[in-house]
Amino acid sequence: MNVQTARSHLHETSDLTLRFAAVRALSAALAAPLSAEDCCAQSMPDASPIKWHLAHTSWFFETFILERFEANFQPHHPAFRVLFNSYYNGIGDKHARAQRGLLTRPSFAEVQAYRRDVDARITALLAQPLADAAHAELAGLLELGLQHEQQHQELMMTDVLHLLWCNPLKPAYCASPHPVSAAAGELQWQSFKGGVVQIGHADTGFCFDNEMPAHRQFIEPYALASRLVTNREYLAFVDAGGYQNPAWWLSEGWDWVQTQQLTQPLYWRTDDTAARQVFGLHGLQSLDPDAAATHISYFEADAYARWTGARLPTEAEWEHAAMQSSAAGATARHAATELKQLFATCWQWTSSSYAPYPGYATAAGALGEYNGKFMSNQYVLRGSSCVTPEGHSRATYRNFFPATARWQFSGIRLAR
Repeated sequence: MNVQTARSHLHETSDLTLRFAAVRALSAALAAPLSAEDCCAQSMPDASPIKWHLAHTSWFFETFILERFEANFQPHHPAFRVLFNSYYNGIGDKHARAQRGLLTRPSFAEVQAYRRDVDARITALLAQPLADAAHAELAGLLELGLQHEQQHQELMMTDVLHLLWCNPLKPAYCASPHPVSAAAGELQWQSFKGGVVQIGHADTGFCFDNEMPAHRQFIEPYALASRLVTNREYLAFVDAGGYQNPAWWLSEGWDWVQTQQLTQPLYWRTDDTAARQVFGLHGLQSLDPDAAATHISYFEADAYARWTGARLPTEAEWEHAAMQSSAAGATARHAATELKQLFATCWQWTSSSYAPYPGYATAAGALGEYNGKFMSNQYVLRGSSCVTPEGHSRATYRNFFPATARWQFSGIRLAR
């Protein structure tokens, strides 16, 4: 390693160390308003306790980085390899997902100690000189681990919201009231010519493997709504009997609505005066008519779109439009294309099934299980939400959930 390369590695290592510390600190800060009891409970099989999120993200760094690079590696606790493995069959056995809330041991304090130990060992590892190839591998794995933790930071917020909603006291995560939304304004349509376009990640920055490879795709001319569907607009669907009319629903969606006896979005409720309320991270508040309708499943989003005479966009349409929008940092010649709320409000359902791009290949080893094996019975969402960590979103990002998922911050952008 020459002097110039050593200096470059030193600068990169310093950046990685600072970034590692910042991401790890944010997870701890998100848990800070909660009690130990809050952090240990699990409200449903699809959600996980905050304690488990904090432990699993530490497990990721321990399993995929420390075990690979640390001299004379010894696990923090041998049992943690099973307890906090999520779905990596290549690693070994896993504790049942639906029973994560039964893990009263290790305690919350022990999980915090686990995080401190992993943090110290990763920081020490980053301070050690490594050969070029090893340094590049370490940097790549560390970035993946940080992006993975940011995914879990968002899940921490969605999962704790569902947990607090299950509590009859309806406690708030944030003590302050949620700010009232500005007037949404009239929905407008932005038209796009379509044609043969490039879809997928082609830049040098980080992306997940499911965003690659970049490829060509033909899109017919289309239009997207200038903003997301609001609570006021979705309430009109509810009040018009949308949940009682099978004409708007896919067959499986209608069966789901009937079985679950659904009449409105997940966190909506009606008080004694028949006024609509909604439960959020700020507690139970009056329904904000101009806020984007969130916690909407794919089935609900599709039914609403049919009711309006529109449809949901494909993921290729969404990405193509986002790349041309000024909100995505496009060139000045496209500045007139104004699509609002592309990011940082709520994830937006598309009509696209989650499937591999042409030429997609999973990575070797256990990390190859990160995305590819979930490409079945899921729909793609695009954008990001109000609880997505800053810097974690991009136009090519492919989120995915089953058609019935409602506890995520997911909403509707119409297409036609």
